[in-house]
Amino acid sequence: MFHQSGGCCDGSAPMCFAKGDFLIGSRDLCLGEIHGCKFYMASDQFEYYKNMQITIDVSEGRGSSFSLEIPLGVRFMSLSRIFTDDEIENIRPIET
Repeated sequence: MFHQSGGCCDGSAPMCFAKGDFLIGSRDLCLGEIHGCKFYMASDQFEYYKNMQITIDVSEGRGSSFSLEIPLGVRFMSLSRIFTDDEIENIRPIET
């Protein structure tokens, strides 16, 4: 599973955990899946991202987190862009 960290120790980075290694909170929203792994973000943080497309990318380097990719010498990154007016009109609401 993936969880977009909220900026504490690791800045704001997507972190990957084995299922069951991270407890999802009541405020966390499932925004979709990445290769069959659910992607979560806290609802208050989602307020900042709700009008943006979020792309999770991977690059060489070492992030400073507890995420599963660290031993592989890569890190996950969140890239975002603001939706166009046409895209905003077609957004489906997040299911809670």
